[in-house]
Formats: sequence, C-alpha cells, structure tokens
Amino acid sequence: MKYFIGFLLVIGVSLNASNDKLYEIVSEYRENGLESIKSTLEKSLLDREYWESVVAKKDTKFGYYESVKYIFIASKKNASLQLFEVDSNKLSQLSKANAIFGENQGDKKIQGDLATPIGVYDLNKRLSGLDQYYGPLAFSTSYPNLYDRLNNKTGYGIWIHGLPLNGDRSEKSTRGCIVVENNILEQYDKTINFKDSILITSIDNLAEVPKSAIVDILQSLFIWRDAWINNDLDLYLSFYDDSFTRFDRMKIDAFKDYKRRIFGKEERKTIEFSEINIAPYPNMENQNMFRITFFEDYKADGGYKFKGIKELYVLLKNNKMSIIVER
Repeated sequence: MKYFIGFLLVIGVSLNASNDKLYEIVSEYRENGLESIKSTLEKSLLDREYWESVVAKKDTKFGYYESVKYIFIASKKNASLQLFEVDSNKLSQLSKANAIFGENQGDKKIQGDLATPIGVYDLNKRLSGLDQYYGPLAFSTSYPNLYDRLNNKTGYGIWIHGLPLNGDRSEKSTRGCIVVENNILEQYDKTINFKDSILITSIDNLAEVPKSAIVDILQSLFIWRDAWINNDLDLYLSFYDDSFTRFDRMKIDAFKDYKRRIFGKEERKTIEFSEINIAPYPNMENQNMFRITFFEDYKADGGYKFKGIKELYVLLKNNKMSIIVER
C-alpha cells in the first residue's frame, strides 16, 4: 500500500483533464475499488520513471534508507568518524570526530590481525559497566556479518568505544575497534538509538553514490520481486551472480535446481517489501557493491509464510543488481 500511495503522489496530487493517467486510475478505483487498480500500480513499481521520481527528492549520496535513522561513516585513512541523521529526504551531518582504528590498515580477515573491518555493520547492542579501558560505554557491531562469514573472516567484538577512564592514552591503535573521545561517545548515546543505526567503514573517504545507481537497484529489486511472484524463473535467476552463495553456503548451480523445483509448483503468492535500506559496501576489490535489507511479508498458497528481515549483498552490473549473497 505504501508504494501504491507513493505512485499516486508521484504522478500527480490533483485531478485535471491533462493528467489522463491519474484520471483513469482514480476513476477505476472509484467505480471498482482498490483491487481493480492493484495490477496497474504493481506494474508502476517496475518503471524506472517512478523510482527516478522517488529518488530525486532524497539525499542519497550515502545510500537510500527507509528505516535506518543514523549512519556512522568511518574513514581509516583520515582517522575520522562522522555521524549523519536521515531525516525524511535529508541527510544531516551531526558530528565529525577524530577516531583511532586498528593498527592493520587493511581489511579484517582473521581473529587477532588488529584490523578494523571494512564494510557495513549494524549496531546490535549498547554496552555499559565495562572495564575502564573501554571508556563509559560501547556500541557493539555485527561483525562478522553474513558476507564476512561466507568469506571465512573470523574474529568478534568489534565495538565503537571510548578512551580509558584512568586517562591513559598511550595506545595509538586498537585491536580492531573504533575509539573516540569519551565526551563524543556520550553525545552519541544521547542522540542515537543503536537499533536504527548502521556503521559504514572504508579505507578512504566513502565515495558518493550516484542517484542513478539507487534507481537501478530499486527498479531491479521490484522486477526481481515481480518475477518471483509470477514464477518467471528465467527472469528471477537473471538477478543472481555466477559467484552467488546463499546463507547456508549453497552455490549457484544447486540454488538454480532448488528454485526450479519450487517455481515448478506454480503456487500463487503475495510478497510485500517495506523498510528498504540500501547502503554502499566498501571493499578491497573496489567493486560497485551494496548491502540491501528490507522487511519481507511472504505468503504462498501452499501454506508457507515468512515475515522478517531479508538481506542481500549485490553488485551493480550494467545497471542491474547481481545478487552475490542472500539470506
């Protein structure tokens, strides 16, 4: 329903003789109800024009966010941590702080390598009552995330935390954590809710994302969804990269066989996406990579139901998403 209403807002807010498309849709709705226009509106979610209109209004230089409210952006090279707030269509910088990172300037690969990981991470807990070494509090991150685990990266306990309360600031690096001044950390604690915050870490400054890339991904996402709903196997599988690995380490050939069996049942299904978040994913290979999360509500005639967070890691190739990891 959210995207149906959004479509109507995009194509016009008032009814007049020159707006034939809106006139037809509203007339059909008035005479025959919402279900009669659902297919028309669903098709509009596949159109690039619709998503260009949505994205045009938003500040998307660091991604597209519907439920994420705060973004930490860390640059290891510049030893900085920035905090941004996503407020409706605006992205506002709330602070920029000096930060200390792990001694190893590359990406984190194994436990004990003293590197701060590169990628996109959720903040999953607020920690207090810690050893004085970590300052007044800490925010733990989701390292290793799904992509890290499937790439056999190890380690744990990557936090954003403060400086020792005893005033000892002799250490010039960390064990992979991100460290800021205690007063700044306490200000973060007053400002954010960790549950709707993410951390993006990169070697250098985070490159700004072209609006066209966000449009490519959103259009791809809904074409993929439409193919899924309509059991269009070839179109559905065209969104999967040859390097694809599922959360359970199923590879692309086995995944295709599995989906052939599922789609072969030709079940009717409804699939709704909401709370879509698209974050650029820094990586050592300099690939045009993104993490996509969204809330999925799936129902099939066979009885299978799913409500929960879906997570995709994708490459953008030839203006189309190519899924490399999925959960």
